[in-house]
Amino acid sequence: MKKHLLLFVLLLVTFAGYTQYTLKLVVTSTPKPTVNVAQRAAEPIYVAGNFNNWAARDEMFKLKPLGTRLSILLKDIPAGMYAFKFTRGDWSKVETTGDGRDIADRIVEVKGDMTVEFAIEGWKDDYPDKPKPYTASPQVKIIDTAFNIPQLDRKRRVWVYLPKGYLTAKTTYPVLYMHDGQNLFNEQTAPFGEWGVDEAMDSMQKLTGKEMIVVGIDHGGDKRMSEYNPYDHKQYGKGEGDKYLEFLATTLKPYIDQKYRTKQDAANTHIAGSSMGGLISLYAVVKYPQVFGSAGVFSPAFWTAPDLFSAVEKVDWSTTRPKVYFYAGAKEGTTMVPDMKRMVTIVEGKKGANVVSVVNPLGQHNEPAWRKQFPNFFRFINGLPVNNQVN
Repeated sequence: MKKHLLLFVLLLVTFAGYTQYTLKLVVTSTPKPTVNVAQRAAEPIYVAGNFNNWAARDEMFKLKPLGTRLSILLKDIPAGMYAFKFTRGDWSKVETTGDGRDIADRIVEVKGDMTVEFAIEGWKDDYPDKPKPYTASPQVKIIDTAFNIPQLDRKRRVWVYLPKGYLTAKTTYPVLYMHDGQNLFNEQTAPFGEWGVDEAMDSMQKLTGKEMIVVGIDHGGDKRMSEYNPYDHKQYGKGEGDKYLEFLATTLKPYIDQKYRTKQDAANTHIAGSSMGGLISLYAVVKYPQVFGSAGVFSPAFWTAPDLFSAVEKVDWSTTRPKVYFYAGAKEGTTMVPDMKRMVTIVEGKKGANVVSVVNPLGQHNEPAWRKQFPNFFRFINGLPVNNQVN
């Protein structure tokens, strides 16, 4: 009898551990259009969030009529924090306040089956864009607006930040390669705010005396999900991450090393990015450990590349001894922090790896969070003391 009771308790605990819920999102009202009324009426509304990698137009997340309202039913989801916004299929048509201002991510904490109602007050394309300021510092230049990527037969804008003393000094500098170049230096080109990398580099130079060249590579728009993933994905297509990294390692880096005064060894060559950019940065030190000596892995989208866990388990870092900086926010989705912690455990178990991981209990999936973490990452790759806790 005791054995049967124990088995029942174990089954109950196991079942509870895998409990999933249903979340119904209901849109009770939308703003009445004043122009293009017929066209607007025919446009579907989608929900984009941390459950679908913030895809603005995902047919699996299109709202359906519910009487005079619209709704979507998210089934079989685990408990946790979910962040999202409503769009009309494009981020230029995302919801806003009633006077056209951007809104914060909508947040729902799922603890059981839920129905939540929302009113959409405005759409971004109904309000004239206010000119964004040009915020890049004088040290930031565009190397090329159409730098050739022969491995992918594409062209891409590439940025470079040079330390303030570069033109008058004769020294050589470490180099940090970063993805999503649009979002690094200039508010004008950053749809959701910039990282402020150039300002951070200036400030850190004053505080620490350390300087570094930063190279930013724009993402490929609708190719971003495939370019930053080394593995095929059923929704986003064939992975092109190997070709993208081949471009960085064998085309762009040699160009940068020839054009600028750089320290060319792996110990002085770093790579970093967020979300899919965080994923491909970690893969860079797996694929090219002799080229990239450290990686900044911010809010990594490991859910798109589960094979990366086994790839990291197999890699030999005993001689290359990479540095890996992990960061995630607890409000980025239910799998973000657990996936990152799983990867951190694997990396910490590798001989030679130097690891720091930071979790922000209030952190969301956005540029302000990554901007705040960037100076800590800079300290880490320069061998300076870091803060493992979020202030």
